[in-house]
Amino acid sequence: MKSCLFCKIVNGDASSDIIYENDALIVFKDIHPIAPVHVLIVPKKHFNHLIEMVTSEEGRAVLANVAEALPDIVRAAGLENRGFRLVNNCREEGGQTIAHVHFHLIGGRTLARELP
Repeated sequence: MKSCLFCKIVNGDASSDIIYENDALIVFKDIHPIAPVHVLIVPKKHFNHLIEMVTSEEGRAVLANVAEALPDIVRAAGLENRGFRLVNNCREEGGQTIAHVHFHLIGGRTLARELP
C-alpha cells in the first residue's frame, strides 16, 4: 500500500527508531508515546485490521510470529523484568488510527487499570 505509513517504514521509505526486526515484523518507538516505553509491533505484510489478519492462514502465521517474538521484543524494549501492556486497537471505533495491523507494547511505569 503506497500511502500506508507503516508500509513506508517497512520498505525503508520513512524513518523510524527500530528496536527489533525479523522476517515478519518490525518494531519501533512510537512517535507519540503514552508511557516511558511505547513501541509498535508491526507486521511487514499489510493487513488493514486484526480481524482481516486472523481470518487468513497467512495472517494467523504472522500473529503466531508476534507471539513467538514477544519475549525478544520485550527484552529489546527493556521490559524483561517489568510489567507491560500489549494492545491492539481494531478499526476506527476501537481507536485504530493507521489502517495497518499493529500492536502497542507499553510500559516503564505503573499503568492505570481503568480504560479512559
